[in-house]
This record gives sequence, structure tokens and C-alpha cells, in this order.
Amino acid sequence: MASILLSAAGTALGGPIGGAIGSVLGSLIDARLVAGLTPEQKVEGARLDTLRITSATEGTVIPRVYGQMRVGGNIIWATDFREVIEKSRQGGGGKGGGGPKVRTTTYFYHASFAVAVAEGPIGGIGHIWADGKPFDVPGAVWRVHNGREDQLPDPHIEAKMGSGNAPAYRGTAYVVFEDLPLERFGNRLPQLSFEVVRPSPDASSAEQLVRAVNIIPSAGEFVYATETITRKGAGGVTLPENQNSTLGVPDIVAALDDLAMVAPHCESASLVVSWFGTDLRAGDCRILPGVEVAAKATQPKLWSVNGVSRAKAHLVSTVGGNPAFGGTPADFAVVQAIAGLRARGKRVTFYPFLLMDVPAGNALPDPYSDGAAAMGQPVFPWRGRITCSPAPGFAGSVDKTEAAAAQVAAFFGSASAADFAVSGTSVSWTGPESEWGFRRMILHYAHLCAAAGGVDAFLIGSELRGLTQIRSAAATYPAVAALKALAADCRAILGAGTKISYAADWSEYFGHHPQDSSGDDFFHLDPLWSDPNIDFIGIDTYMPLSDWRDGGTHIDALAGWASVHDLGYLQSNIAGGEGFDWFYASDADRAAQVRTPISDGEAGSATGPSDPPNDGKPWVFR
Repeated sequence: MASILLSAAGTALGGPIGGAIGSVLGSLIDARLVAGLTPEQKVEGARLDTLRITSATEGTVIPRVYGQMRVGGNIIWATDFREVIEKSRQGGGGKGGGGPKVRTTTYFYHASFAVAVAEGPIGGIGHIWADGKPFDVPGAVWRVHNGREDQLPDPHIEAKMGSGNAPAYRGTAYVVFEDLPLERFGNRLPQLSFEVVRPSPDASSAEQLVRAVNIIPSAGEFVYATETITRKGAGGVTLPENQNSTLGVPDIVAALDDLAMVAPHCESASLVVSWFGTDLRAGDCRILPGVEVAAKATQPKLWSVNGVSRAKAHLVSTVGGNPAFGGTPADFAVVQAIAGLRARGKRVTFYPFLLMDVPAGNALPDPYSDGAAAMGQPVFPWRGRITCSPAPGFAGSVDKTEAAAAQVAAFFGSASAADFAVSGTSVSWTGPESEWGFRRMILHYAHLCAAAGGVDAFLIGSELRGLTQIRSAAATYPAVAALKALAADCRAILGAGTKISYAADWSEYFGHHPQDSSGDDFFHLDPLWSDPNIDFIGIDTYMPLSDWRDGGTHIDALAGWASVHDLGYLQSNIAGGEGFDWFYASDADRAAQVRTPISDGEAGSATGPSDPPNDGKPWVFR
């Protein structure tokens, strides 16, 4: 009624404009009058009757875990809930001043508590679940005590109970949650379960014996980043690039956490990083950093390698519409990985790797054919197949000619240490844009490792078996000379504190036995191994450690070995067995287990895989 009366009065007094103003004023006055007649509303949120935690259970069994297991827990210590009160007011104010007044009181609760999970010592805790779902509370503070007999009290428990009054719970693995917000759990403690990891305590177990690992996959644009990288997906949705577990941390962080749990004595890690080769013909092979897709918007960092942007990088081949490989890890991610490994006390070996991006349906001349006339190279081949064209043993081969030396030189390229610009931890290329030789890749990473603070060891290449066995004359190996020059350049960049070597394939490191009926034996890598810039003989070793067959009538079972898992059996084949004591002369011999001994014999009569005279030196073929 007041609104109608005042609006009418305004119209009568002021005409159309005055009426409009009067109508508004009338509405405001009416709202204030009505609000004044309406009592203030108070809304109280849910409040706990008690602030005490009473869910601990006396006499509960403490699990003893072997391997990995999901277990519940038992509360062994807790404070009372901490109550936080927030008050808010709505309505009854502002320019309009209308509407009822609502005062809201909301109660929030936090809890600090410790949960015993297993008998110690354990390796650590993997995943945590709360009410059956992955534990995901942003900003939550929690710590794991592994249950060692010398563990100290948790600092938060000691702060609450006073110095000298807090138990250390020695021998019990437990998790402390510090001031955990409980709102998302309905202001109660959630039902918690834990993935407990406990490596075998047996000193002879793999978990206790592992001292070094390879960090792979070597390819993946942000796979080594220790910060979360995101991209924009369909509809503007933000998606993680390098966070694929429920742990809420980048993949490499989760992986290194797992490593610490399952291999507690691991001391060293080889960080493997890949570029891409495009051709098995040494003279035509370009070595390039690659990406998975041509366009991708990422935050907070963009992909870049050696100053090459995504738009200018090699786009890897696809299989079934998906990238055949991950892209080359971004330089910033490599630097972060080196720093992350060092922060965990690991020695770091940098391992540059060459993946051959030769897809199905390619029309590249195959060097392993007479005259290199066959079209189509093997799909995604091993880098050890890179060779001269045509390859040794095929009609028209350029092996043992200067043409072979020229092809090797083209593979390595002409990049020098001065062709790079270093700014902080960024390394970019300043040489000719057309230069995509092997030297550019290796020297880039030498500079990057130095910029990252250095590494303990650095490899100048690996498993280039076909390349190192190319000859420009009867006993001249140009790739070996090129590797020596590369080692010298890397030494100048990395300094004396980094050990440098080449990782030869296990079928390459010992020598070259040309399959040309010459009977020649060349220790072709000896000039490299003896070079002052090479610190150790590196071997990528895949030597056979068993010749075990199904059933119980094969040779090794009849010799008394119990199973292929027998540690003594495997150890006996390190300095023994296939490739050391004997070899298979043919596939038929392998199927029938007809073993030909590698014997000392007399001068000129020993036998080996290529059966030339070896002057009583069987080690030539081991």
C-alpha cells in the first residue's frame, strides 16, 4: 500500500519525470519501512557437539607388508578438532537497502592426527585414498615416517606435546596429517587407506642390489619437467601434459619418489634424451629434435630445443593417426630433471639417444641392397643399422673408399662448440640453419649439461655399430676418428669433472670381424678407448645370460640347474655360456642346442663365430 501511495504522490507532484523519481523514492522508502518491520534472520551452519576425536582402536593389528599393498590405518595420536567460525551478512544494506537481513554463521573444522599404517621400516607411501577416492586436498600438509628404529618424533606432534614428551613410534610406519581441513569430508575424519611400499629386505634381492637406473622413455615433450605443464583442450579445458597419476605431481617426480621407495640404494641415473634420425644412409641422415604435434598451446612454458621452436621442429611420423614417438624433451625440462636428480643425491649420466623416424611406406633407398637399388628402408630401424650406401657386403659398396669417409663426415656434420649461444640455462644454435649433423645434437647437450650445473658422466653417442665399422681404407675407421674429435670438444665444454665415453653396443665394443672371408680381426675402437678424453669403456650390454628351454631335457637342466631363476645359473653365464665358452653356428644348431666351443686350440686352429685363425686367442671372439 505504501508503495502505491508514494508512487501516486510522486506522479501528482512532479509530472512524468517527477513521477518516475517519486516512484523510485517511494519504492526505496517502502523497502526500508518493510525491512524495518521484518526481524533479522539468522542461519547457523552445522556444528559439532564435541571437538574430540574418538575413532582410534586399541589392540588393532599392525600389518606387515611385503611388496606393495593397500591397507587401512589406525589413529595413534590426535589433537581436538580446531574450530573456525566465519560470519557473513546479506541483505538490508546497499543502495537499495531492501530485503530481509540474513546473518549466516558457518563452522569449519581442522584436525591434526597420526595414522599407523604398517610395521616398519617401509619404503614409503604411494597413493592415499580418502573415503575410497584419491586423496586430493589442495595445500594439505602430511608427512610419512618410515618406521625405522632410530626415527625421531614428528615435529608437529612434539610442538603440541612439548619437547621430550612426544613418542617417536619407532618400528611403526605412520603418517601425520597437520591441520587437515575437513569440510569436503562433511566435517569428519575420512576413512583413509594407504598404498604401502616395502622393498624386500633380502640383501640379494633386486631392490637392495640396484645401484643405477636408466631414466626413460627418452621421448616426450615435457616428460622430464618437474613442474606441471598444461595445455588447452577442446572447449578451453585445461589439461595436464605431464601429470598422469592421481598423486597430483608431475610424472617424473612421482617416478623418482617410487624409485626411492623400491630401490633405496640406487645411486646413479642415466638421463636418456632423444633426437630423430631420418635415413639409414649415413650421408643422407639428418639428426633433428622433434615434436608430437605441430601446434600446441602450453603453460607456463613453451616447447623449445636448441632454440628451435615447435613450428620449426621435425614433426614425428604417425601410426594410426597418433604420433609414433614422443617428442624430444624440451630443454627446460631436461635442466629440471638434472636438478631434480641431483637434489635427490643421484649421480647423473647424460645419455643422448638417436631414434630412427623412418615410417612405413617410405621410398628411401635401402643401403642393404645391391647398389642400394631397393626402395623402402626397414620401418623404425635400430640406429646401429646406419651405414654407408651401399653397405659393406653388397654390390657397389663404397666401404674402404674415400666415398665412405665423405658419407661419415656428412653424418657428423660440421658444428663446432662456438656455434652455440648460452644464456643462463638456455642454449641456442647460431650456426648455419641447414646444419643438422650428429655433432650439433651432442655439442648442444654438452652445453646444456654445463649450463645446468654439470653432470657426472656424458656419452657422446651409443650403439652406432654400422657406422663405426665403416672403413675408408683397409684398416681406417673414419667414424672412430670423428668420435675422438667429438670427445675432445665435449671435454672443453664440460671440463675435467665430467667423465666422458661412448656407449658401444655389446656386439661392437670388442672389435670388428669383417664378414668377407679375409680372416681379419680389427680392434677398431681401441683408438677411442685409449684416447685421453675418454674416461671409461662404455658398453650397452644385452649379452645372453641363459639358454633355458621348456621341459627338463635341455642341456642346462640336465647339467643340474634348477630353473632359469637360479641366481647361480645366471651368474655362471656372465663370464661363461653363449658368446664366451661357445656359440651357435646356425639357427638349426640353436634349435637343436648344438654348441660349437670357442676354444684356445693351437695357433691358427681355434674356432669362433666367423671361424678364422686366431693364433690361440679365443678372447678375440668373446
